[in-house]
Amino acid sequence: MRLLIALAALAGCLAAQQWEDRRTLRSLARGNLVHLSLQDAIALALENNLDVELQRLSPAIAETEYKRARAGAILRGIPMTVREGPRSAASADPLASPFTAGSESNLSIAGPTPISTGKLPPAFDPVLAGKLSRTHQSAPQLNSFTVGTSALISDTSSGSIGLQLGFLTGGEVTLGWENLHQSINHRRYDLNPYNSSSFGITFVQPLLRGFGRALNSRFIRVAGNNRQVSQLLLEQQVINTVAAVIRLYWDLAALNEEVRVRRQAVERAERLLADNQAQVEAGTRAPIEVVRAQAEVARTRRDLIAAEALLRQQENILKDYLSRQTVDSPALASLRLIPTEPLRVELPQTLPGLEALAEEALRTRPDLVQARLQLENARTLLEGARDALKPSVDLVAAVRNNGLAGAINPLTVPGAAPHAPDPLLVGGYGSALAQLLRRNFPDYSLGVQVSLPLRNRAAEADYARDRLTLRQQEIRLQQLEKQVRVEIANVLLALEQARAALEAAEQERRYQEQALAAEIEKLSVGASTTFLVIQYQRDLAQAQSAEVAARAACLKTMAALDRARGTLLARYGISLH
Repeated sequence: MRLLIALAALAGCLAAQQWEDRRTLRSLARGNLVHLSLQDAIALALENNLDVELQRLSPAIAETEYKRARAGAILRGIPMTVREGPRSAASADPLASPFTAGSESNLSIAGPTPISTGKLPPAFDPVLAGKLSRTHQSAPQLNSFTVGTSALISDTSSGSIGLQLGFLTGGEVTLGWENLHQSINHRRYDLNPYNSSSFGITFVQPLLRGFGRALNSRFIRVAGNNRQVSQLLLEQQVINTVAAVIRLYWDLAALNEEVRVRRQAVERAERLLADNQAQVEAGTRAPIEVVRAQAEVARTRRDLIAAEALLRQQENILKDYLSRQTVDSPALASLRLIPTEPLRVELPQTLPGLEALAEEALRTRPDLVQARLQLENARTLLEGARDALKPSVDLVAAVRNNGLAGAINPLTVPGAAPHAPDPLLVGGYGSALAQLLRRNFPDYSLGVQVSLPLRNRAAEADYARDRLTLRQQEIRLQQLEKQVRVEIANVLLALEQARAALEAAEQERRYQEQALAAEIEKLSVGASTTFLVIQYQRDLAQAQSAEVAARAACLKTMAALDRARGTLLARYGISLH
């Protein structure tokens, strides 16, 4: 069976009204019993587990980061936490996970203080801005000779529109079109009312600080890496969830077998009690033997009750992990889980060496791959801190066309000659626009503006700290790689120990069965005592329990090895695409 998780498809299935369309424990139930295979348990977890559902949002968050970076904005970051599954009802297994079970683990290798951003790139999204205004002004004049009147009164209508756009080179271009219509009682103006219009382009290009495509695209590259990181985090969460399901499932199967062992112990104790009662009635055995047998029946029933309670607890833990509903909901409360996979152990005869397994893990494990991407991001962001050490030298170029047209001013200073403006300037708004197109009145400017900090201690401190932070991240990655090698070495030792423990447990169980059978035979001919038979029965039950535990330990250790070497999902046919 191959399980497929499509990131885009699953991200679109988050609405609550779609949850009931997914496969649930109730859909697999026959009455109140759910006969559950390991593959079914894994499939249910991937469809319904809230830890996986939570992590499915990370790729969508990373897409928003990439979109933000392409606009030239600073990044906000993506969530870097994954969650482990819960512990079993039985005692905790140290091989269950390298982290604390049920806890959130932050996979970020960055320190508490992020690397400085340096100079921000220009805004790559164009910005269109406009303005319209109408103004009336009355200004009393100290000297009427200048304007020809004691109160200057004007009515002004203005409108402008501009476009600003940044480039990966660090440059910015600004386009502006401005228009003005003014009526004024100025007696010395040649034109009144008049229209003015201008269209200009200004281009600013950094030549040192803030220059270059590599520098100004750094946030885009980091956001692109973070898209991969988010998918690797989802993969890591799936690995955590699958590993937890495997561990919980085999613990459930082992507890189910433990209940069977305890029932057999009760049946053996009850048979012994019945035999003793018959012997006492026949007068061939002392009444105290019945009392001993009754005490053993009570003890085995107590052990059975404890095993059944532990089994129910494990069922609740697994039901909660495989479902969106709470265990006390009517849909789950009455369900009983029956594991269908036998505790059959097929250990591999040979395994690759420690070095080969470690190299495989370093190459394929998503937690290490995403850590390397984080380190690459840190190196990319360091370019901003390095660039801040440079002086600011900007090339500024501007060109502007101007136009002016209006009617001949009818107001004339007493005793002055009538106004005689240039015929080119006489006309309406269309005449002003025609001047723009003909470039009758152009402006040009070209210059360089320099800003040279005499002491750039803040930038120097940021760059020095960021280099140290980068070195810390390199060391953290090295620690993770060392930890992986230790983890694989420990799992290999645990697997070897589990194999030996299983062989010993199987032998002990066979010998205890033979010893009990022989002691029962001796008791039947009066050559043994009830006390000895009870002791052998206890030894057999203990040996059977030890064998069950050894089988479960082998299966869990094999899953732990698959997880440590990064092949767990491939083992169970799970693909993220």
